[in-house]
Amino acid sequence: MTIRRREFITLLGGGAAATWPQLGHAQQPERVRRIGVLMSIDADNTEARPRLTAFHQSLQKLGWTDDRNVRIDVRWGAGDNDRIRDFAAELVSLAPDAILAAGSVPLENLLKVTRTLPIVFVHVVDPVGAGFVRTLARPGSNVTGFMQFEYSVSGKWLELLKQIAPQVTQAVVLRDPSIASGIGQFAVVQSVASTYGVEVSAVDVRDYTEIENALTTLARQQNGGLVVTSSAVAVVHRKRIIALAAKHKLPAIYTERLYVTNGGLISYGSSNVDQYRRAANYIDRLLRGEKAADLPVQAPTEYELVINLKTAKALGLTVPVALLARAAEVIE
Repeated sequence: MTIRRREFITLLGGGAAATWPQLGHAQQPERVRRIGVLMSIDADNTEARPRLTAFHQSLQKLGWTDDRNVRIDVRWGAGDNDRIRDFAAELVSLAPDAILAAGSVPLENLLKVTRTLPIVFVHVVDPVGAGFVRTLARPGSNVTGFMQFEYSVSGKWLELLKQIAPQVTQAVVLRDPSIASGIGQFAVVQSVASTYGVEVSAVDVRDYTEIENALTTLARQQNGGLVVTSSAVAVVHRKRIIALAAKHKLPAIYTERLYVTNGGLISYGSSNVDQYRRAANYIDRLLRGEKAADLPVQAPTEYELVINLKTAKALGLTVPVALLARAAEVIE
């Protein structure tokens, strides 16, 4: 129907004039964005909630509030590869705007089902060596994130173990050989072993019977020690590993604080909570239109040394004052 000029003016002078401006200024509902989170550990892990809380709080400071303008879907892998694989496929099927991958195994499984959805990772040791990114400066794909630590830190574990337990001359290194970083971490420990006068041997962290047998054999000898490298499987089985170390009176060093809060002797590694805060910043940038390929992979900015004095006392160890002074946290 054609409206003549005079009729149009009449309409403007009537009811249409009152409603038109309101239509023009009506606010469109804010688009709800979707973020997937794939955790390698279990929800009952004492460190899990603080990490996700830091992630949520940082997102909120950047303007993203869960159930208002963003929906966050979290899945817990609990160190189970099959479970992680299934959750990776499930999260991708939800078509999120961005995904947070906590660890090498979640990231690897996500990349099997998507090469387009933007992914930010944390807790990954060697993203270039594992083939996740082309270079640290220019990832060049749908993936970027935050390294858990550089391989050189692996040599630091043996140094710290010798400082707190100078008598150690033999050490079992628990590693996950199914991930590139498990092999790499052991290689670095092995490369510095002679410097500290320690013989090292690798044991598969996935086989509890093998771990128990290896530590029992080590305990029969003198001056044994234990190095637990970074892996989701070790985190899931941490209480059993810590209990074995205590049973056999073996000084042990770990990669994360949660081992020490669970009764382990000493840990040295990056601040996991800090990584989640920084990951929120990258997620925000992705949601605002930047590309993962253009965001450089970043190294840790904070490392923390944590010591359990109660465990040291149970092992008959006197912690050097210099080591205590360097500790970010001392548990008594």
